[in-house]
Amino acid sequence: MGGFFQQLAKTLADRWISLLVLPGAFFLGAVWLSVSLGHGDAWNVALLTRQIENGAARVADLPSGAQALLVVAVLVAAAGMGFVVQALAAVTRRVWLGPWPRPFAPLAAAGTVRRRARWHRLVEERRALEAASPVTRTREQQDRIDTVAHRITRLAMAEPGRPTWMGDRIHAVESIAYHRYGLDLTYGWSRLWLVLPDPARTELTAAHSAFAAAVATGTWAVPYLLLTVVWWPAVLVAAGIGLTGWVRARAAVADFTTLTEASLDLHGRTLAAALGVGDLTEGAGPLTISEGERITDLVRKGR
Repeated sequence: MGGFFQQLAKTLADRWISLLVLPGAFFLGAVWLSVSLGHGDAWNVALLTRQIENGAARVADLPSGAQALLVVAVLVAAAGMGFVVQALAAVTRRVWLGPWPRPFAPLAAAGTVRRRARWHRLVEERRALEAASPVTRTREQQDRIDTVAHRITRLAMAEPGRPTWMGDRIHAVESIAYHRYGLDLTYGWSRLWLVLPDPARTELTAAHSAFAAAVATGTWAVPYLLLTVVWWPAVLVAAGIGLTGWVRARAAVADFTTLTEASLDLHGRTLAAALGVGDLTEGAGPLTISEGERITDLVRKGR
């Protein structure tokens, strides 16, 4: 038991350092760099070198106790900054996934309308291409149809319902579950999660963790952006961090939604059997619409 708690403490310490202290320490270094150089000497390497040498000399002249306190103060400040950014990550998550807060609801609605209109235009274009060659198609005709189909799925896997790409990936899974299987994932997901086998839950957890880490990374762009008030090159750092987090988040959301849809396809009938609305002995295959609708009625409990 003692070994277990030692390993747990080590794991928590590693996560504390990687998620809070290290990013916070880098930010504190950026703050010092911004204050030391300012706008006028933004790229003055000679001045930066002198500042580093002078700072190192001042620290070296401090008593050992004062140096230890300085290290502790830096660690506490870095961790505190990390906690602030972790709190702001909820805002980043909502901006990327939606729905947006009420003051931005008109903007979100306008973005959703534009995405939906573009999606329907592509669908109509694909249908027109298919109707133009309904029986036999040349390789070029099929390639044009496939290209438009790829553009449709790249925009959204189902009719858009959110103002952002990542939000629409989540919305698409909910839409597919309801229209293909009759299952309302808002109420049914927690039940499905409990009947999933361990390998499926492990993969889903890993994808969700990757998304959470990407959100945290992208959120660090906010404090760096604030540094542009005193040091304009900070905008480049903020852009790099924000873009990195956004790209990683898109990949993580794509993995998570793909795995969620696959879990529903493969284990939906397991959920039906667990709730007593289906029978696994009736044969393999995905959840039927009637089974999904009965599950939805059951888990909603009249809500």
